[in-house]
Amino acid sequence: MHSKAISISVRSRIFWLRKSRTSYARTRSTAFLAAIAVFAHFAAAAADPTKLRIAWVTTTDGPLLLLKKGIAQHEGVSYTIEPIHFQGSPPIITALAAGDVDLAGMGFSTFPIAVQNAGLTDVRIIADGFQDGIPGYYSNTFLVRRDSPVRSVEDMKGRVAATNATGSAIDITLRAIFRKHGLNDKRDVTILEAAFPNMVSMLQSHKVDLIPATQPDINNPAVLAWARPIFGQADSLGPSQMAFLSARQGFLEKNRAAMVDYLEDELRSVRWFFDPAHHDEAVKIMADWSKVPVSQFTGWMFTKERDFYHDPDGRPNLEALQNNIEVERQLGLIKSDVDAKRFADLSYIQEAASRLK
Repeated sequence: MHSKAISISVRSRIFWLRKSRTSYARTRSTAFLAAIAVFAHFAAAAADPTKLRIAWVTTTDGPLLLLKKGIAQHEGVSYTIEPIHFQGSPPIITALAAGDVDLAGMGFSTFPIAVQNAGLTDVRIIADGFQDGIPGYYSNTFLVRRDSPVRSVEDMKGRVAATNATGSAIDITLRAIFRKHGLNDKRDVTILEAAFPNMVSMLQSHKVDLIPATQPDINNPAVLAWARPIFGQADSLGPSQMAFLSARQGFLEKNRAAMVDYLEDELRSVRWFFDPAHHDEAVKIMADWSKVPVSQFTGWMFTKERDFYHDPDGRPNLEALQNNIEVERQLGLIKSDVDAKRFADLSYIQEAASRLK
C-alpha cells in the first residue's frame, strides 16, 4: 500500500512538472509573440509617419522647415508634409471642414466665420503665425500720393480707398479706422476691391486715394518717391493676431506625438530664419523658392523693424485676437462674439517649446 502511494505521488509530480513546463513554454511563446507584435507596431509607425496636409496661401506662410535642409529633425520620421496651395482663406475653411487638409493658417478675419458660418466648433488655435502692431516690428502701412490733399484720416471723407476683399484683415482695418475718426465706412467713404498687384498703379493713376502697401512696395524707393504713409494697421486695431495655425480637435488628439514633433521643428526653423547671423542665406532661400530677385526680400524679410513679429515660442496673442474679433462684431461682419480662449489649445506648442529650452 505504501509502495502504491509512492508510485502515485511520483506520477503526480511528473504530471505537474510536465504541465508546468508546458505552461512555461506557452508563457514564453506568448511573451515572444507579444514582443513581436510590439516591435511590428513601432516598426510600422516608423515606416509610416503621419502625413500632415498643410494649407498655405502666401510665400511666407508656407512651411519654412522644408526650405532649409537639416533643420527639421522629425520630418520623414514621425511625420511628413504635403503643402497644399490655396488662393485665399475662404477655400481653406471649406477644405478644413471637408477634411481635405489637416493644418490651416487662419487669421482674425476668417476664424469667427469658420466657427459661426462653417460650423467648425471643433477647430483649435494651436500656434502663432505672425502678429501685426507689436512695438518695434512692422505694421501694415497705408499710402496716399505725396501730392494728395489727404493729410489725415478725416480728409478721406468723400474719397476712395482700396481693399483687397470685403471682410479681410485689411478691409477691417480700413473700416475700423474710418469709424474711429468719425467717418461712416458705408456712406462717407467709397471702398473698392482690387488685387494687391494692381493697387500701386491705381494710386499713381488717381483711381483711388488710399491703398494698403504690401511688401516689398513699402520699401521700394521708386514707390516712395511719389507716395507717403498716412497710417498703419496698429493705429486702427492695435496689436493684431494676423495669422495662426489651426487644426480640428479630433485630428490633434489622434496625432499628438506627430504634431508636437512638427511644431518643435517649426519653432526651430523660425528661430533659424530670423537669426540675424543667417539673414543673407535665409533671404536667398526664400527668393530661390519664390523665383523672385533677392532684392525684393533683402531690405525687410526676416528683420525686426520691417517684418512682422513671429513669437519665438510660437504662442499666439489671444488677447489681441479677442480684441480683433470684437472689432469685427462692432462692424457687423459677424453675428456675435467668439471666445478665442475657448477655441485655443496651446498644450502642443508649449510642449514643443519646452524641448528647445
